Amino acid sequence: MACAVSTEPPGAAQIHFTSSPTTSAILAERLRLHPRVALRPEPFGALAYHYGNRRLNFLRSPDLVRLVDDLGNHPTVEAALVACDIDPSRWPSFTRALASLAASDFLETVEP
Repeated sequence: MACAVSTEPPGAAQIHFTSSPTTSAILAERLRLHPRVALRPEPFGALAYHYGNRRLNFLRSPDLVRLVDDLGNHPTVEAALVACDIDPSRWPSFTRALASLAASDFLETVEP
């Protein structure tokens, strides 16, 4: 099972990624939900299942689910954050969550 993704401040567990975009660089990326990923709404947010690599992720925020679902409709992650009305003070936790999802192939880069 893959690590759960949260937009909450980091707790005792720290997740480190070796091949993901930095959280500040991800703002300029154009990302979308991988076509082989399904989101199942849950009261806490959503379950994300990747039918290709058979990984499961928990999106523990309705705001994160809304953002992930809408990413492909915007030219950059930053534009998606603005369009989803995510408070800028929360952007660092959202970019960390997106970097985690990208590292697990739940999100893919859209070429210009």
